[in-house]
Amino acid sequence: MIRRALDLAMESGLDLVEVAPTAKPPVCRIMDYAKYKYDQEKKERRIKRHQHISHLKQIRLKPHIGVHDYQVKMRQTIGFLEAKDKVKVNMMFRGREIAHKELGLQILQRVIVDVKEYGLPEQGVMMEGKIMYVVFNPVTAVVVEKGKEKVEANEPN
Repeated sequence: MIRRALDLAMESGLDLVEVAPTAKPPVCRIMDYAKYKYDQEKKERRIKRHQHISHLKQIRLKPHIGVHDYQVKMRQTIGFLEAKDKVKVNMMFRGREIAHKELGLQILQRVIVDVKEYGLPEQGVMMEGKIMYVVFNPVTAVVVEKGKEKVEANEPN
């Protein structure tokens, strides 16, 4: 039986490939194995190309940030969120600045308002040592429903 299958494969110039070795009797297929492997690798490359690995990007701010500097940081934040990356916005306090946490909180709340259409905060504003921060998840998808645009977003935890 095996000899006959090998002869058939040789006649057609193809390979004899064992598909299910545990079956009784084992199942084999006559195919061009090199072409099969090439198609499998091509399929994997196509799948990989459409995947996106999410990274955590960090933006650092200070309580006395200038208007232009703030705008630059917001453009960076929005760019990261559009690229489907998470963004952690850190408010760094140095020295006696920690006594005026309300200034940092106002700026972070302004950030939340400015990027709300691109990303939603995971939680509220958090404080860890001398760093106040908020983490944003990108908006997941834009769905067009009967000519109207509807934005679906991640639910905050």
